[in-house]
Amino acid sequence: MRTNETVSLPAPAAGPDGRVTVWTRRAVTALLMVVGLGLGAGGAALAWYGGSPYYLLTGVAVLASGIMVWRRDPRGIRLYAAMLLWTTAWAVWEVGFEPWQLLPRLLAPFVLGLALLLPAVRRAGPRRPAAALGWPAFAGALILALAAGGLLHPDGPAEPILRRGIADRAPGPLAQPLARIDREDWPAFGNDQGGTRFSPLADLTPQNVGGLEVAWKAETGPDTPGPATALEATPIMVGDALYLCDGHNRVLALDAETGRERWRHDMSNGTPPSGKPCRGVAHYAVPDMTGPCAHRVIAATQTPELIALDAATGQPCTDFGKDGRVDLREGISAYPRGQYYVSSAPQIIRGKAVVGGGIPDGQFWGGPSGVIRAFDARTGDLAWAFDPGHPDRIGAPPPGETYTPSSPNSWAPISADEALGLVYLPMGNATPDNFGGLRRPFDEEVSSAVIALDAETGRLRWSFQATHHDIWDYDTPSQPTLVDLPTANGVRPALIQPTKRGEVFVLDRETGRPIKPVTEVAAPQGDIGAGERLAPTQPASLDLPAFRGAPLRESDMWGATPLDQMLCRILFRQSRYEGHLTPITLGKPVLIDPGSVGGVNWGSASIDVDRGIMIANWMRFPDRVELMTREVANQRQLTLSDGQSPGGDADRPMLNTPYGAYGGLFMSPLGVPCTAPPWGLTAALDLTSGRLLWSKPLGTARDTGPLDIPSMLPLTVGTPVSGGAVTTRGGLVFVGASMDRTFRALDVATGRELWQARLPGGGNATPMTYRSPVSGRQFVVVAAGGKPPLAISLGTKLVAYALPR
Repeated sequence: MRTNETVSLPAPAAGPDGRVTVWTRRAVTALLMVVGLGLGAGGAALAWYGGSPYYLLTGVAVLASGIMVWRRDPRGIRLYAAMLLWTTAWAVWEVGFEPWQLLPRLLAPFVLGLALLLPAVRRAGPRRPAAALGWPAFAGALILALAAGGLLHPDGPAEPILRRGIADRAPGPLAQPLARIDREDWPAFGNDQGGTRFSPLADLTPQNVGGLEVAWKAETGPDTPGPATALEATPIMVGDALYLCDGHNRVLALDAETGRERWRHDMSNGTPPSGKPCRGVAHYAVPDMTGPCAHRVIAATQTPELIALDAATGQPCTDFGKDGRVDLREGISAYPRGQYYVSSAPQIIRGKAVVGGGIPDGQFWGGPSGVIRAFDARTGDLAWAFDPGHPDRIGAPPPGETYTPSSPNSWAPISADEALGLVYLPMGNATPDNFGGLRRPFDEEVSSAVIALDAETGRLRWSFQATHHDIWDYDTPSQPTLVDLPTANGVRPALIQPTKRGEVFVLDRETGRPIKPVTEVAAPQGDIGAGERLAPTQPASLDLPAFRGAPLRESDMWGATPLDQMLCRILFRQSRYEGHLTPITLGKPVLIDPGSVGGVNWGSASIDVDRGIMIANWMRFPDRVELMTREVANQRQLTLSDGQSPGGDADRPMLNTPYGAYGGLFMSPLGVPCTAPPWGLTAALDLTSGRLLWSKPLGTARDTGPLDIPSMLPLTVGTPVSGGAVTTRGGLVFVGASMDRTFRALDVATGRELWQARLPGGGNATPMTYRSPVSGRQFVVVAAGGKPPLAISLGTKLVAYALPR
């Protein structure tokens, strides 16, 4: 037989086994052709938009391989093997050796390639497939592909979190702590009025924290009819009791030693739940008062109302407002149900309870006022109101008038300085968020800012704007943290303000002037809708890390498979993206990075006041937002929120403006992020040097996956996060926040995980810690309540941990 003569392959057997062989080969080759067609068609679209030609070329190769194998041509398997080689080189060239980046590029092609080794498929090739395929040659070529890709892999863009470098070591104890915190209870949402989320307790240390075990669980439920609502509360602890609220309009008191319920008060007054979180309550001890309500718990309902309850019994304090209630709707213009609420704990200062209000994003111009009010904590009388539209008016509006509609609001936790007599509020936007053309000068002054108000009069003492003319939903979400910061000019009273943009601003809390320099940096411009405007520059705190990812590239797109990764790349190319603060563009989707979830969100910062270390949970998760004309918005039937969620709905009708918008997290068709992990991290920085100490992905893939199906993979991926952290004098960080229903203890100096425990629901709240006056043990408590917008498992339990007796 001549060497160049074609080898005739035996015909398939005619029996049942032969039919199975034929159908197996046909199924594999059909799958190859479908995948090839999908990659080829999508690849052609991607190339049309200026994207990578890889998918088009690879799709053609996979399609051709499938056709060849269908025809029992042995070159089909060889072509597929060649495709694996160039895919490997390309993948490593694009992303280096990052495992989570390589996974969607290589796993599916190699798994599909295994199907070509099935006996039913190999019979389409030579009789000795191993020799024909040349396994040693393929292995050698694969090694060369890996090496070539690695050598050609370009350096990525600079990470903003590294712009000040990494510290060589964790700082030692400061000559003077940043704050004097000596209480062993937890009397306020952030522990102290300044929101440090630091505990002086040192019973738990890196050496013994591994011995923590569940001390008790408290059931805050059962759930009630209505929307799914997360338990996001941080309890306060005063005396021997814990106090907290939930998303079903209830306030509870628990025994601090046992978790036993002491009382429960339904705040609803017949009003059904509206899906809003309640993250905390406040405690107030009335001076020179004894008996009922001398100690009272002050909380906000979803109506919203402000209520005062006797801390011992849970009964209403009848000397507060009307039968223990103050209606926060007074003076607010009419609004659809659920479009005005209070989610954060009141802040107590100089005998007053200060509250802001939350307004869902993107609904309509002319909505509820964002007025900030202070009420006498004993009587419930209005002490003052800060209405930016009427800056000189201290009291309520005259009869027949309302507080200024659509003014900037403050929904996040509030801080206060009793000695200075100032209350500090992180501010949101004048709604709607994605169009600012109707905002007034007084809106622009305090939108997306942190402001200081006089605690006695409510008058504005200073304002620092974190984002100018914000059209990206970059409202300031974190509680301002108050410390006394050592500087070259001595110790200064400081305010630390993390932001969704990832910038961290350090200001003098007396004056609002920057302590760490703030630089105005040129921002992208152009291509905006009629009536809109843009700020030419935006503030940046260049002496500190920025908690956001590097500028996005097409190669940063992700997915569970090459197909949905390719679709994410197409979406990327179809969108406008010019880096951080890309303007919202009419008629073309825009990528906003970081997205509306941060950067740093309401979990805020925690400060190790002994060593000057700041801990923050942060996100790398873009939004994709489309601005459209009013005509198009009406055609697409964008509708107002039904009031059953805290905000963030995809429909943003923006009524009474020329535009509507639609948007949300940048996700693939399979419901996984379009950008590569990690998405959620926790990090530490040295406030003295401004350098990063460490940044670690937070959370495993165990409870997440495509189509919200848990993957059960216990691999650290850095899931989306929601919630904050707590630091202790024992050198620990306690944090939940991730999607994997896990509560963790980390070493504050290194970020090394020291302990973890499985929770009955997502730990998407900020934990707290205290010493029990009964046993003297240190307890650590977290709400395991989950987070519906992030598809994190819901729960209704509060879980406490302690060392065994």
